[in-house]
Formats: sequence, C-alpha cells, structure tokens
Amino acid sequence: MTPSLTALLCLGLSVGLRTQEQARTLPKPTIWAEPGSVIPWGSPVTIWCQGTRVAPVFRFHKEGSSPPWYRQAPLEHADKGNFFSISHMTQDYAGRYHCYYLSPTGWSESSDPLEMVVTGAHSKPTLSALPSPVVTSGGTVTLQCRSRQGLDGFILTKEGEPKSSWTLDAQRGPQGQTQALFPVGRVTPSHRWMIRCHGFYRDTPQVWSAPSDPLELLVPGVSGKPSLLTPQGPVVASGQSLTLQCRSDVGYDRFALSQEGRPALPQSPGRQPQAGLSQADFPLGPVTNTHAGRYRCYGGHNLSSEWSAPSDPLDILVAGSFPDTPSLSVQPGPVVASGENVTLLCQSRSTRETFLLSKEGAAQSPLRLRSKYRGGHFQAEFSMSPVTSAHNGTYRCYSLLSSNPYLLSHASAPLELAVSAADTIHPPQNKSDPTESLPSHPQDYTVENLIRMGMAGSVLLGLGILLFQVQHGHGGPQDAARS
Repeated sequence: MTPSLTALLCLGLSVGLRTQEQARTLPKPTIWAEPGSVIPWGSPVTIWCQGTRVAPVFRFHKEGSSPPWYRQAPLEHADKGNFFSISHMTQDYAGRYHCYYLSPTGWSESSDPLEMVVTGAHSKPTLSALPSPVVTSGGTVTLQCRSRQGLDGFILTKEGEPKSSWTLDAQRGPQGQTQALFPVGRVTPSHRWMIRCHGFYRDTPQVWSAPSDPLELLVPGVSGKPSLLTPQGPVVASGQSLTLQCRSDVGYDRFALSQEGRPALPQSPGRQPQAGLSQADFPLGPVTNTHAGRYRCYGGHNLSSEWSAPSDPLDILVAGSFPDTPSLSVQPGPVVASGENVTLLCQSRSTRETFLLSKEGAAQSPLRLRSKYRGGHFQAEFSMSPVTSAHNGTYRCYSLLSSNPYLLSHASAPLELAVSAADTIHPPQNKSDPTESLPSHPQDYTVENLIRMGMAGSVLLGLGILLFQVQHGHGGPQDAARS
C-alpha cells in the first residue's frame, strides 16, 4: 500500500470517527404523523420530522426498506421541519419510521420510532361485553374481540385516548375462528367508555382489519329513571313488528336500550313530544326468537358520560316459537255476573311445564302457572274470585318451557269474558204478564201494594179507579163492569 493511500484512509477514518462523535452531541429529532399514526386504507397522511435547529436536509427511513427518502426543507416550513406525504395509505407504507436531520457536523441521531398503521385490510371483527355492556361504577367487565378470519392478534382501542390501547394474542377456536378476551377493571362514569377493536396477522402487525362496530360501556347513575313500554303489549307474535319506547319527564338528550344477556346496546337521540318530556323509539323490526328477553332503558345527556338509573324491566315474550297450540275454556261460562267465581282452564296434550294467560290490552304482565297432568292433559287453572267489570276482555293462553321463559307456543283461540251486573244476568220471572202478580182480594188493592208491584202507568190508573169505587160503595168489579 502506498504512503499516500494509507494517509487518505487514515484521514477518512479520522473524519468518520469525528463525525460520529459530533453526531452523538446533536439532539435527536421528533417524528409524528398528521392526522395520526393509524390511517384508514386509501386516506392521505403526512409524516413530519423536526430538529432542535433549522436544518436544510432531512432523511426518512422505513425499517426493512431501502434506500431512505431525502427531503429538503422548504423555506415556509423551515421552523417546523420537513415532511413526507403519502397521498393514499396502503400496506406498503405501514411499518416503523425514523428520521434524521443534517447539520454542518453531520447527521443527527435517529428519532424515536413512529409506527404507521393502516386499517381496513381485513374484515372487521365483532366486539361484545361479557356478561353485559352495563357495568356498575367501579365494576369490571370482559371485552371479547372475535373474528372468523383466523387473525393472530387483536388490538383494543379507547376513543379519545390515542395511547389507550391493549394488544393480545388470539385464542383459536375449534372451527377456525379466533378471539381475545380483554379484562377491563374499575369502570367509572368519569369519562365515556367508547371502545373498538381491530385484528391483524402475525407477519404484518401494522396492517389491521377494519374497526369493529363501536361498543359503549354504560355506567348507570342515580338520576331519574325513565319508563320503558311497548304499544303492542308484552306478548308479540313471531314476525310482527315491535317498537319499544323509552320515556322520561327529565329532558334527556339520548337514550340507550339494554337486553339481558345480549352484547348490543343500541342508542337513540331523544326527542320532546311535548314540553317537559323526552322520549326515544327503538324499532326492533320483525320479531324473531332473539328479541325475546328482559329489557331496560337509560337516559343520558350529550355533555355527560353518566347515564340515569335503569327503568323498571320490561319482558318481551315471543309467541309462535314452537308448534304447540293450547286450548282455553272458562267455567261456569263466558258470561257471568259480577261477584261470581270464574276459572279459565288452559290445556295442552304436549308436555309443557308452564302456562301463561294474557289479557288483550292489559298493562300488567301476563299470569304464569305451573302445569299439572290430569286426564291425559297438561293444564293450569287460572282462578278469578270474585270477578268485576275490570275482568271484561279477551284472553289467550300459551304454553312454554322453563329452559326459556320468554319463548311461547302459538296462542290459543281467543276467549271473550263478559262480566255483567247481577240483575241483568237473572231478570225477574213472568215479567211478560204483570196481571199474574195482582192481589186476589179487593182490599189488597192499596196504593202501597200497587206501587210496590211496579205496574205500568195504565194498569195503575185503572186499578186506582176500581179501588175508589170499592171504597165509596159503588160496588165491586161486577158493578164496574155493568156500568
């Protein structure tokens, strides 16, 4: 090796070591993305790099890619740094980024890594709360994120808090589906719990699925509870349309509806049908077996994360869930007098554990009785003692199994019960011939007797004349006839 070449190599090595030493003294730049680091597929994003001093040249590097991108800072952004724009985000741009800036002494240290994520590359998973999205203040809940695509991991994110995310490896099910269970503790109403989840494959951890539908955890408070009702009544035939109404005399801006054992928590904006009232309608569409169950509703304000106390429960019963059709009869008959004892008998030849009796248009819940086996039938006797005019109406009965108390058989044929006053059920005898009740002796034709007998006006007038003649010596009925 020639002396001149050796000198050049030593000089280069010396300059290189000195440049690296100087670079260690330069503060590392800051890297960030606008509008954020989690970007939907096809959306634009800008990656910024800013040093502690004005630098003319910046370098962006994506791990696993080469060569890096060099950018010269435009004058209008010299104080902010330089940027790298992506017009359409795809999985090719997903990954870890670093940036550097050039100073007169060399390149700076690397920035902290920026992880760019693209969403929407896979179908969205489903997110549910176990056992329910309604959680008492300070309580715990388990969030289940599940996919049929066999994703390898899941990420849980909380709205409004970019750094609030949790990642778990997936558990694989017997049919290829995967899921992750996220335990969440100490849920409080201090802020809104709006949560989503994504899934990803292990070899591309920055390429996420579309987000799940949002799930809001509801923390009930103590403010005035609303009322939950349905115009159709609690018993609804399968396939019939069903609407639940949540009402309150508090001016709530929004309402939420919960069904026991179901992960969904639909919400609806409140409206004011009249002054001092607020209401929301929840149309549930054509009824299926999944709509059967116990419901409650809650009221809330837009500017608050706290919800009201729950409404009283409303049970929705779906008829026609299995083919049995019981029969309904009444003793002593469908037309009875007020005060009598009446029994409605519901029977079925199928093995049924419970029978239910409902009255059309009644506000109260239907009656339930355990069945008894008699005379080749399963039956239940619904006693009404004594009946009043309030018992008038149309009745139907249903059979059901204890395994699901909200699913009913087909309805029996309707039975009309008429309760009338006693004197309209048992009228006076021989009312068609009033003369049969006349006294047999003339001296019994007193005014008091005639009035007591309730004769018609013409009979009273004739007998009055006859009585006058007898009492004044004008003869009896024979003399009156001869005159």
